[in-house]
Amino acid sequence: MLPKDPYILLSYVNTKLRDEFADLDELCAVLDVDRSALEDTLQGVSVRYDEDSHQFI
Repeated sequence: MLPKDPYILLSYVNTKLRDEFADLDELCAVLDVDRSALEDTLQGVSVRYDEDSHQFI
């Protein structure tokens, strides 16, 4: 289960991306998360996924 608070979610997802997953697609597949919904939630706090750095910025 992912955190509901978008700022905690941001920290959680970026930590997972840094420590466990090669990219957002892999994270979403393993955690069974809808990528579009995740990105929409985080866009609500003005961050987007950066393909080059493999993190939300």
